[in-house]
Amino acid sequence: MVYSHDAFGLGNLRRMLSICEYLLKHQTNLSILLVSGSPMLQAFRLPTGLDYIKLPCLNRGQSGALSAKYLGTALEETLQWRSHLIHSAALHFKPDVVLVDKKPYGIEQELLSTLEYLEAHLPNTKKVLLLRDILDSPAKTIGEWKPQGYYQAIQTWYDQVLVVGMAELFDVAQEYQFPLPVANKVRYCGYIRKSFQGLNRTQLRWFLRIKPSEKLVVVTPGGGEDGYPLVKAYLAGLNYLPTQVKLRSVILCGPEMPLSQQQELQKQALQYPGVEVQVFTDYLLGYLDAADAVVSMGGYNTLTEILALNKRTVVVPRTTPSQEQLIRAERFMHNGLIRAIHPDHLQPKTLMQAVIAQLGDRTTPSLDLDFNGLPNIADQLSNLFGCHPHREPALA
Repeated sequence: MVYSHDAFGLGNLRRMLSICEYLLKHQTNLSILLVSGSPMLQAFRLPTGLDYIKLPCLNRGQSGALSAKYLGTALEETLQWRSHLIHSAALHFKPDVVLVDKKPYGIEQELLSTLEYLEAHLPNTKKVLLLRDILDSPAKTIGEWKPQGYYQAIQTWYDQVLVVGMAELFDVAQEYQFPLPVANKVRYCGYIRKSFQGLNRTQLRWFLRIKPSEKLVVVTPGGGEDGYPLVKAYLAGLNYLPTQVKLRSVILCGPEMPLSQQQELQKQALQYPGVEVQVFTDYLLGYLDAADAVVSMGGYNTLTEILALNKRTVVVPRTTPSQEQLIRAERFMHNGLIRAIHPDHLQPKTLMQAVIAQLGDRTTPSLDLDFNGLPNIADQLSNLFGCHPHREPALA
């Protein structure tokens, strides 16, 4: 059973779905029940062996305050409802392993009753917490985890903590001051590389009718809820494009960008030849593979997918309500993996200059990223299952 709250963006859901798909491909006699509040679950192709329960949506706006996303229900009532659904799922599904994304107690402790039930009635069920490489600034994360009892929760309820990242870039246990009993449960698995599906680079560039002399830039603000300023700056930046650079652009607004903003960007894009605007694609990896450079925000999934394909990227990280993307962008830039622009300094001309520089950059990063996250997670979970999956050769 997999829990992914997904109150903001698509990153958590896409990451957990990648793990589910890999496990189902490499583990026999496996069924996975995904419990999530993401409004985009129905947009993904789910593999055989995976089903889901949809929780009422929550929204965490730029202020960080939680609320019901679509229903007119009060927050407390919505959280209680979600908690009952999660508990009922565990009661009837009887999982052997529960994989929890990010929050040991879930949002506002909505997992607590389920954890208590599992301990009392299914004591052999293993509980695993999955953390991405960076949660937020150390000061803010520690300031939240201590009063909410997260360190004690991991020590009491969880068998393992799997980190999809590298200690060389961000040592979660050290940065967030994990007590020794908690730190001993941590396993660094490396970054997640998704399996490639759909059109490859050659096919997609042919489909887009991109000439050999043209460069393709893909612009992706992830889910898109707060991606309008980035896309707007990129479109305006095309006015500063040198005449000798032949550029094509594909802009993926993201399904959570407000419709009025999508329409405004579609209208602005008509001013520039060679610009295509889409809302959402199931073949994001194909577009990234086809690109010569990428402009993005600093989400975990987006950045690792770009770098796994060895693409040059310009990152404009989100800075509110969390410092996660900013810290990741700084660490990655320090190691020569990306170029980053702070959103406070985002200007169309500056952004386009960075894109042109990346198109011509051939320097080698100072750190090689480990992209064996999926097989390493499968190994760790298989140890808990008591069986081992068929493992593909390690990826370079």
